[in-house]
Amino acid sequence: MKKVKALALLSGGLDSTLAAKLILKQGIDVVAVNFVSPFCLCKKGGCEATEAAKQLGVPLKVVNVGDEYLKMVRKPKYGYGRNMNPCIDCRIFIAKKAKKYAKEIGASFIFTGEVLDERPMSQHSKAMKIIEEKCGLKGKILRPLSARLLPETVIEKKGLVDREKLLDIRGRSRKPQIKLAEKFKIKDYPCPAGGCLLTYKEYANKLRDLFKHKKRCSIADVSLLKVGRHFRFGENKIIVGRNEAENKVLTAKRARNDYYFEVPDIGSPIAVLQGSKTKNAIRAAAALTAFYSDAKSDRVAVNFGRESLEKSIIVSIPTRAEVEILRIGNC
Repeated sequence: MKKVKALALLSGGLDSTLAAKLILKQGIDVVAVNFVSPFCLCKKGGCEATEAAKQLGVPLKVVNVGDEYLKMVRKPKYGYGRNMNPCIDCRIFIAKKAKKYAKEIGASFIFTGEVLDERPMSQHSKAMKIIEEKCGLKGKILRPLSARLLPETVIEKKGLVDREKLLDIRGRSRKPQIKLAEKFKIKDYPCPAGGCLLTYKEYANKLRDLFKHKKRCSIADVSLLKVGRHFRFGENKIIVGRNEAENKVLTAKRARNDYYFEVPDIGSPIAVLQGSKTKNAIRAAAALTAFYSDAKSDRVAVNFGRESLEKSIIVSIPTRAEVEILRIGNC
C-alpha cells in the first residue's frame, strides 16, 4: 500500500514539533511548511522551523507571505486580539495556502500543533470551526495534541491515523508538552512566548499609526517599524536610530525622497524624515536627532540632506516632555 503523506504546519515551536513527532510515529510521511510574515520575530530561514525540521528529519518548505497578507492584517474580518493580532483571519489565510500546497505535493491531510484553549482568540472550538469552514477544510484539519477532545475528523474516520494514539491536551499549561518533549528527546525548543510582533503593544501602536496615516503600505514600511524610535509630527514620520546597527539600516533602507539627519563630529543617531519636507518638519527631525546625540550644548548643528548631508540647521535640544509628546505609543 502507498504510504500516507501529511502536511505539517510547522512553526518550530514545541507544540507543532510534538504534533509532527506524533504523526511520524504512526508511520506517516511528513512534509513541513512554514509561513513567514513581516511580523515574525524571526532570525531568518523560517524562524525556528528549520532547526525543528532537522530534528524531526522532515523536508521543509519556507513560504514568505507578502502584500496579500498585509491587506488581511489591515482589515481582518474577525477583528483583532488584544493588540493588532488578527489571529482567526491569519489562521484562515495560512490554512488556504497550506491547502493549495498539500494538493501540489499529494498530501492526504493537514495537521497543526494547535492545543485546545491554549490561545484565547483562535484556539477554542468555535474559532477552530470557523477557520475550517472558511478555508474549505471542515473536519479535515487534524490537531494531534488535542484530537481526542475534538470531534472526530474525516482523517480519523478514514483510518489515515489512529485516534487512540493521539492526545487530549487542553489549556495553557505547558507541563504535558514538556513531559512529552522529554519522552521524545526533543531539545532546544523555543520558549512559549509569542512569535508575532502584532501581539506586542509597542509594535501594534506603530502599525496602527502607520495604517492611519498611509493608505498604501508596503512590506518595507512595516519592516521599518522594527527599527528605531518612532515619532509623529503632523503627517510626517520621524525615525531615530538607537544604535550603530539601526543607524546602518535606516541609512540603507530610507526611501529615495526621505531626508536623513546626523550631528557631525560626535556620537549621533541617524534620523530619517518621511513625508513633506516643510521647515517645521525639518526642524523637528533635527531636534530629535540632537536630543539623542551626545551633544552637550543648548544649541546644536545638525547636518541633513537627501543624497548626502550637504545641508545644516542649528536647533535647540528639546526637553524630554517635548520629545514624549511626539513619540508614537511606547517605543
